[in-house]
Amino acid sequence: MNLSNLTALSPLDGRYGSKAEPLRDYLSESALIRYRTLVEIRWLKHLAEESTIKGLPKLDTDVNTQLDSIIKNFSLKDAEKVKELESHTNHDVKAIEYFLKEHFDSLNLMSYKEFIHFGLTSQDINNTSIPLSIKEALSEIIFPLLDEFMTLLKQSAEVWKEIPLLAKTHGQPASPTKLGKEIKVYIIRLNEQIKLLKKVPNAAKFGGANGNFNAHYVAYPKVDW
Repeated sequence: MNLSNLTALSPLDGRYGSKAEPLRDYLSESALIRYRTLVEIRWLKHLAEESTIKGLPKLDTDVNTQLDSIIKNFSLKDAEKVKELESHTNHDVKAIEYFLKEHFDSLNLMSYKEFIHFGLTSQDINNTSIPLSIKEALSEIIFPLLDEFMTLLKQSAEVWKEIPLLAKTHGQPASPTKLGKEIKVYIIRLNEQIKLLKKVPNAAKFGGANGNFNAHYVAYPKVDW
């Protein structure tokens, strides 16, 4: 069954699909797969750059470029490949690992591939990828749109500042007010909510299996975890 306004499970993909479309690059399942892949690669780069793990080569410029290109060029076709692997693994994050291993083979990066996901548990990837996707959706899409909306409201409040209207209290007619003033009240309320939203931390965690940093201690014995 093809997706349409009438077959969508949510109005966000139906009636409001065109309005929500910019968020698909951040909050769709395909986007989550890309963010998981990004976290896996950045973790591997961190290991190769900072650790002294036996058998893990240091990164050179060419390898760095190749790793970055996997994220830069990540496509819907790549996400579909991960979903295909997931149909066999029955595990979403493990499918990312297998996808990257296949990719590393094609890029002649075999010496790095067994260190993909080193020391991590699946929730380390999820607890990092999801907050990152929300953070970037807010900073790159939602907050800029809210800024535009606030500008429009301020302009409207000025244009309509002398337009009178009947106010209400307890659901009944009350003293008259002005439309511009009521919009300014809304501006203040919305601005306070935006301030609060910007203060919400984008927390993430890396703890390994059972949250005990077991493999991390092996990789970084001198670090106080």
